[in-house]
Amino acid sequence: CTKLSVLKMASTFLKKIVSTAAAPKALGPYSQAVKVGKTVYLSGQIGIVPETGDLVTGSVQDETRQVLNNLKSVLEAADSSLGNVVKSTVFLLNLNDYQEVNRIYAEYFTLDPPARSAVQVAALPRGARVEIEAIAISNN
Repeated sequence: CTKLSVLKMASTFLKKIVSTAAAPKALGPYSQAVKVGKTVYLSGQIGIVPETGDLVTGSVQDETRQVLNNLKSVLEAADSSLGNVVKSTVFLLNLNDYQEVNRIYAEYFTLDPPARSAVQVAALPRGARVEIEAIAISNN
């Protein structure tokens, strides 16, 4: 191994922060996503409309669509896509919303969906009903 090859290998495992204005700004001291090598770790997204900073109004389906659109925007900023998601976790304020959320989720993950967990939680930021986090592989 040459010194250059060792440096190249080490640089592929550096932590890189992923950020985009096409998704809501972080609500606290965290990043929208972090990329290490080709793995992208996405923070949980709620249904905030990036342009206004407000939680989307309407049904749990509307909120779920906004959540998934936000995730898609962060994935694109990380040179990835929904098709490259390998694991997601869905946090629901009310597990009775599972079927409706699942129906919308299936519209976004149509082929080879990722592994997934779904859990009910006591509360979510900003009064959200749905939050989704994910792990994906980037294209480069």
